Formats: sequence, structure tokens, C-alpha cells
Amino acid sequence: MNPQTPLYFDLIIIGAGPAGAAAAMTARKNALSVALIDKAEFPRDKLCGGLITGRARAAYQQIFDENINPDLFEARHRIGFFMNGEALGPQQEMPDAHLTMRYDMDHSLLAFARTAGAHAFTGQRIEALDLKARKIMLKSRQILGFTALIGADGVNSMVAKEVHGRAFNPAKIGFALEIEAPATAPVDENSALRIDFDAAAWGYGWHFPKHRGNMIGICGLQASNPDMKPRLAAYLQRLGTGEEVPVKGHFLPFGDFRQKPGRDNILLAGDAAGLVDPVTGEGIAYALQSGQMAAMAVYRAISGGNPGAACGHYVKALAPIHRSIRLARFIRPVIHARHLQPFFKKSFAGSRRLKQEYLRMLSGEIEYPRLIWLFAARLPRAIWRHFRAVE
Repeated sequence: MNPQTPLYFDLIIIGAGPAGAAAAMTARKNALSVALIDKAEFPRDKLCGGLITGRARAAYQQIFDENINPDLFEARHRIGFFMNGEALGPQQEMPDAHLTMRYDMDHSLLAFARTAGAHAFTGQRIEALDLKARKIMLKSRQILGFTALIGADGVNSMVAKEVHGRAFNPAKIGFALEIEAPATAPVDENSALRIDFDAAAWGYGWHFPKHRGNMIGICGLQASNPDMKPRLAAYLQRLGTGEEVPVKGHFLPFGDFRQKPGRDNILLAGDAAGLVDPVTGEGIAYALQSGQMAAMAVYRAISGGNPGAACGHYVKALAPIHRSIRLARFIRPVIHARHLQPFFKKSFAGSRRLKQEYLRMLSGEIEYPRLIWLFAARLPRAIWRHFRAVE
């Protein structure tokens, strides 16, 4: 690296999305000096449905000390579930849900972190990363030194590659395709969200109508979807949306989380740590929570005079999230395995309570054990009804 004198920070965060901004805000609340690095200038586009669940909202309010801004977040109260093009019962009331454009939200979160005192190096790519020397060289030749580092740089994380040898396991990674179609009708708080459980193999599709356009996409395990583009085309045809608009795609860590996300004073947060729910696809809440946890782990380690202890603190803090993802992976075959789909369809379509508990889980009111119990209680009855029907 260039021998010039570097700027030193207690914590450097690579990636200024929700996980990075949450980490920066938390670190600044605890008086750590912080640098945020991102290759993009903000605001910038980001592929994401933009659903803010009650769980994500609670994390947002706690970390940034801000209420939901109606200029950035559109309230929604209705959702419909589908499979094979058929509605799984009537629309449901959806507690505490909002839609946002990541273009606006991420810019806002970065502004909060800057106001709190984080130094932002946006629009700057990293030329060299030396974890042993604890230094980073930017393309501008500026050198930054750190005591601890958080990689919040997404599914293709360069920090994960440095620590673990690769960013993700290609055999277990998910993939998503999304379009932003022009708005075809006025939307308001009662405009329903739509989830299609079968739009992709071992995945789902979504249609989220927003004031600025319709966010429509599908995601699923990449290994099970070699035909992802035709699947998206079929889903758009099902929705009656055939606009010629750009299709965006990216990898999605679909439940393949890292049990030890980092080492010593180097941590991974958000998508870089594989923290995406494999049933709901939610990643924003886990990004915010893990960013906060990572920064607190760094603070505890530095305060204790042992920066290398940060990863140990972090793994302990992440235990509830890891447990939820493990349980979600357990329940995923009930929804997506072909031989179980008829039973899931009957159970979910015929149970208002099951839908409500699913939505309560999204809102953060309950956790996966409750949902698993409900599925377990109903699956035998659905199987029995199925065989009675075919006799």
C-alpha cells in the first residue's frame, strides 16, 4: 500500500445500505469513530421489493430514533396469497406494513449516519484491503486504518471473500428477478399486496403496488430455477403486466447464513452474513438488527481492550436470528416441496388463523415456533382430507 499516513477509525464499515447505516449509527451512539465506504453515490437504485414489516419498523425506530416518515414509507393494510393462480382465501388484514423505495430509504439512512458523525466515503471503490495490517486503500489512493471492520457489502461481499474464501455457496444461493412497471391505477393504503407461493421453485413471487410504480418480482433457489426468466415472463402474464421494462437480477442468500460471520475484529452483517429469511425473503429487518448487533459487539470488544473478541460477542448476539432462520428452513419444504404443496395449499387456504399468525410473525409479534406448531397441527388434517377426496 501507499506509505502515506492513513486516517484511522475505531470502525470502518464497507457498504452503506441498511446494515451499514445501522452499524454506523449504533457505533456513533457509543462514541466510536466511524467511516462508511460504498462504491455507489447515494441515492442509488437497489433491487428490492421494499416491504417494511413491523419487525423492520421496530428496528428502524430503535436504531435511528425516528418514526416512519410518510413521505418515504407508504402504509399498506391488505395482502392476498395465491398458488397456481388461485387465491388462497380472501385478502387479509396486514398489521403494521409499509412499502418504500430503496432509492429513497437508503439515502435517508445514510444521512442519519452522517448527521450522527460518521465519515462517509461514497462513490469510492476499494483498491486494496489488507485485513492483517488493518488498512484499506481507496481508488483515490486515500488510506484508511481501522481497529475493527464490518462488511455490510451485500451478497457478493468482498469482506466475506477475504475472510471465508468466497462470498456465498453457489449450490445454496437464491436468485431474484424484478421489474418496476409503470403504475396502472391509483394506489392507497388499501391497495393489496400479493404473494404467489409457486411463482418460482422453492420461492415465491410478489406484486407490490406503489405510488411510483408496481414492483413485481420472483425469487427462489438458483439451483432449482434454471428457467428463471421464463418463470418471470409467465408470472407477468398471470398478472396481466407485459410492459417492456428493464429486468434486474441479483443473488439472494436464501437461508444459507454463516454460523460464524467473520473472525476476530472482522464481522459480516446483513446479506453479507446470509441473513435473509428463507420463507418470507425478508432481509431488511435482519440487516438493521445485525448491523446494530455488529456495532455493539465492536464497542464491547474495544471497550474491553480486546478488539479481537468482537466476533465472539457478535455470534452470541446473533443466536436468536440464526435460530429463526434454522426454523424457517425446517418449515420451507412444507410450502415448496412438490409432494407437500397440495397439503399446504389446503391448510393455508382453509385457515384464516394460519394466515393471521403468518402475518403476525412478519410483524414481529410472534416467532417461528408458534407458526411451526400451527402447521404441524393442521398438516395431518389436510392430508386426511386429501386422501378422502381422491377415494
